[in-house]
Amino acid sequence: MTNTILDVKDLCKTYIINKRQNNVLRNVSFQVSEGEMVAVMGPSGSGKSTLLYTVSGMDRMTAGKVRFCGRDISEQSDNSLAKMRLDDMGFIFQQMYMMKNLSVLDNIILPAVKSDKIKESRKETVSRARELMKKLGISDTADNDINEVSGGQLQRACICRSMINRPQMIFADEPTGALNRSASDEVMAELEKLNSEGTTLMLVTHDAKVAARCTRVLFIVDGNIKGEYNISRAQSLRDRERALNNWLLEMGW
Repeated sequence: MTNTILDVKDLCKTYIINKRQNNVLRNVSFQVSEGEMVAVMGPSGSGKSTLLYTVSGMDRMTAGKVRFCGRDISEQSDNSLAKMRLDDMGFIFQQMYMMKNLSVLDNIILPAVKSDKIKESRKETVSRARELMKKLGISDTADNDINEVSGGQLQRACICRSMINRPQMIFADEPTGALNRSASDEVMAELEKLNSEGTTLMLVTHDAKVAARCTRVLFIVDGNIKGEYNISRAQSLRDRERALNNWLLEMGW
């Protein structure tokens, strides 16, 4: 039986701007099972990134329930949430937030240095980081400054960083948004490979080519999930893209 990693029920998120109420998420409910790779798509301003930040505990919900690995996020203190994000979640963003005074390798191991989840020496952590870098084809960038590598290499380093604490789930917000098509395809191939090896992912994207590499797509409009689409990897990537695009058109994309 497949375990549910993320269980979201009647999630609401409201912002007050200039004394006016802005209901960004409205009674959103869905589940993510272990081993899934779920894309969240929708028009600009539909609540995609807010959904990602709220279910991962980066932003507090207004109402509803979010259970991550059985733990109710709404009941966690700020310190407990920070520890959960550090130990059990991985994050990849469009803007590749890296420490400018650290090498690529040191940026990758930083979460492990800050965490007490994995009991190992720094030498062992560095060895695991180098294995991840080798796996993603960026071993030769280890000692480089972050401004000495390409965008695609840097985003693959971000993937390594997201994996260093062996997270239960990775959350990605437009992970290919700042990349050209070639680098985007390379990064998504790596994420798809991670997923095929058992890593659970949830990513926000506006790109159907990116979403077609996932196993399921949630389509959100005005803070509500309007529909969801299951993708079979038995099909070729081109066929997946074509079928997904047809479905998106039906959804009003």
